Order: sequence, then structure tokens, then C-alpha cells
Amino acid sequence: MEKVNLNQKFGLFNEYWSPKIAGELNGQQVKLAKLHGEFVWHKHDAEDELFFVTKGTLKMEFRDKTITIEENEFLIVPRGVEHRPVAIEEVWLMLFEPASTLNTGDTASDLTKNELDWI
Repeated sequence: MEKVNLNQKFGLFNEYWSPKIAGELNGQQVKLAKLHGEFVWHKHDAEDELFFVTKGTLKMEFRDKTITIEENEFLIVPRGVEHRPVAIEEVWLMLFEPASTLNTGDTASDLTKNELDWI
């Protein structure tokens, strides 16, 4: 049992769109990611996702609207809902999702990460 310092963990990596596992509980993983630019449109048929912004501003695009998530705010995207994260400037993000969740959901792309590193 150890406490986690988010600034220290975010300092361990620089890659964008490459989530890192920072913890695990009850079959859920706590993932940290740095984002910049546009991600791919995708959905997760079996998993909800929680996006918690710790630094920056994230635009979450849906087919019918866009929701802006500021620092210290989070958004839960329900399973089956198509979405696309967009970060105009660098965003630091904490994700809570089942360990089985693939970052690009039902969409295979160059950004798909089949295995994640622990930090």
C-alpha cells in the first residue's frame, strides 16, 4: 500500500495517447495519459469510462454535441456511446475503467495500445 503523487507519475513519461497504469482496484485500472491533438472516433460496447482532467482542457466530441472538461472535472462516457477526445493543448488525464478496456475501443488504429506499461 503506497500513496501516489500524480505530478511525479506524470513526470515519468512524455508520449501522447499512450495510457500508463498507475493502480488497480476491483478489476478497474487507474490509468494516466497525456493527450494532445485529436484521437480516433470509437466506442466501448461493454465498458463505461471515467475521464478526469488533472491539467488542461479536454473537449469530448460526440456525434451530436461537444462537452468541455476543465481541470478538476470529470466526465463518464457510458458504454456504447461513440466519442472522440480532442486536446487543443496538452492535457493530463486520469482514467478509471475496467482492466479489459482497449484505448481505441472498437476502432483499430496506429494509436491502439494492446499492452500498457505500469508506472
